[in-house]
Amino acid sequence: MKPIRLDGHSLTRDRLVAVAHGAQVELDPAALQAVARAADFLAEQVRREEPIYGVSTGFGSNADKLLGAHPLRDELPGAAPSGRSLHEELQRNLIVTHAVCVGEPMAPEVVRAMLCIRINTLLKGHSGIRVQTLQALAAMLNAGIVPVVPQLGSVGASGDLAPLSHLAIVLLGGGEAFFQGERMPGAEALRRAGLVPVSLSYKEGLALNNGTAQMLAMGVLALHRLEQMLDTADLAAAMTLDAFAGRLGAFAEEVHALRPHPGQVQVAANLRRLLAGSTLADIPYHLVPRFRPWLPASWDTGEARALRFDIGWDWVPADQRHGREKFYQRFLPFRGGKKHQPQDSYSLRCIPQVHGAVRDAAAQARRVFDIELNAVTDNPLVFPDKADAAHVEEQVISAGHFHGMPLALALGYLKAAIPTLASISERRLNKLVDPATNDGLPAFLIGNEDGTESGHMIVQYTAAAIVNDLASRAHPASVFSVPTSANAEDHVSMGANEARHVLAMVEDLGKVLALELYTAAQALDLRRDMINAARALARRADAAALATKVLGGPAADAPGRERFLAEVEALRAQLAQADAFHPGAAVAAAHACIRQAVPFLERDRALDGEVAAMVRLVASGELLRAVHEAVGHA
Repeated sequence: MKPIRLDGHSLTRDRLVAVAHGAQVELDPAALQAVARAADFLAEQVRREEPIYGVSTGFGSNADKLLGAHPLRDELPGAAPSGRSLHEELQRNLIVTHAVCVGEPMAPEVVRAMLCIRINTLLKGHSGIRVQTLQALAAMLNAGIVPVVPQLGSVGASGDLAPLSHLAIVLLGGGEAFFQGERMPGAEALRRAGLVPVSLSYKEGLALNNGTAQMLAMGVLALHRLEQMLDTADLAAAMTLDAFAGRLGAFAEEVHALRPHPGQVQVAANLRRLLAGSTLADIPYHLVPRFRPWLPASWDTGEARALRFDIGWDWVPADQRHGREKFYQRFLPFRGGKKHQPQDSYSLRCIPQVHGAVRDAAAQARRVFDIELNAVTDNPLVFPDKADAAHVEEQVISAGHFHGMPLALALGYLKAAIPTLASISERRLNKLVDPATNDGLPAFLIGNEDGTESGHMIVQYTAAAIVNDLASRAHPASVFSVPTSANAEDHVSMGANEARHVLAMVEDLGKVLALELYTAAQALDLRRDMINAARALARRADAAALATKVLGGPAADAPGRERFLAEVEALRAQLAQADAFHPGAAVAAAHACIRQAVPFLERDRALDGEVAAMVRLVASGELLRAVHEAVGHA
């Protein structure tokens, strides 16, 4: 793969993801000229003995301490010159004392993304780092050295100080790193890669560890995964809708034109595409039979006896149709699996409104991240080319670009959105397994003719547990600032915690969606097979045979029997004339992909391996690719 060129201005989320997963980087020569100008400017100001924060002063609450020309102990009687550079020592100490994160190491892709972001922002030429130091940072990234960065320690202002120090300390020959899959001291990783440690010059420690790279890296990677999960959620919802033989009017284009939130409009359009060609959606109520337990006498042929279910309807007598005559002119008087009502439950009907709102939250995060990717986020900011400056404070300006609140609030929005998407998915899953709500499917989606089987009962438990866990993590960290640095940093963003939570939460969202798809595939098989079993019976038998599947009809010699059989014949004729019932083309492609990994559940068996396979199918993107290859969209 061609190296990603970094210039401080054109880094995109896709390019960052590519670097995170192994792409190399190259530094734009023109950007390096701006980097050199800022570094030369700072060196000249130090020569002039100008007081500059973080260059010739301490940091944070030590900002009032000016560096001397040499260590004070050099002035002791008889002391030999130490040769120590206080400017170099200041920058080195900043890194080594700030690398104090704890916990498990961040994933390699997160660390690589952090390095890429840091390099890119330093290329803006407003941070004072030298060209050779920046080149050394890029060489470390390209060599595949991944500093060990524990997950906990950033408060999100002054940026991600502690985790970024863990990045920089390896550049100095300290800390730990992974190299070629092995964890080792940072100095050893540099040696094996043919690199040498760096000694820091003016402001370089501050340039390396002052910024929002951790929260941005995690945020971008989380958003990349979330965008895949958004498409997966729409696909899962579409499969569930087909399994319910749902109603499509709620997704009509003219409906959503009246409330045109962008995400909502997009989801409605996605559902229309995903369900295109379905003969299950919007099927007439009376054609949908409901599940009945299989019995030895349920079916009349060997092929039919292999089914795991029986089917049936209830007949609506004439004296119960008053006030509903017009309805029964359109629909035959049989109650099967679909309720005679014009709308589905919220978890089906409101998919565009809920999924769409999550898409809009992701769009807001996308907007914020795109700005931050090419922003300068350290402090102070260096403006070497400001010609009209009266004094150095107008060219080296202390500001607050390191504060992570723009990212933290966008991430907090995602933290609230992710459990919402998981919750509506779990509600659809629950609706599928509950015989009170699944529109005529068997309880827990298993025939259970002998009363010994649980089917998909506990799949819903797992989804419920994950949804609860996601909800408990949704509290925004950014609303609870804990001051640091002796109150010099008296309001912080906690954006790194937000990003860490979001990255983990997206993975758990994928598990809930996998469980819905796993369950919806089972329900879809049952719904399709039950309707097609009714169709097959109608094509091979007469009205009297089909009438055995209908409860509530008059006895053979009772009044109204002739009318009843005539209405059963009308039902038989409609079923017999219909083509085989099937889901939408996109849903069918997804279902086929699932069935390659997980077979239909005819009888209870161990499900743990199948659940794990479904989680992998969703996480890998294989399911979406199968849909795209089949129908050109997800």
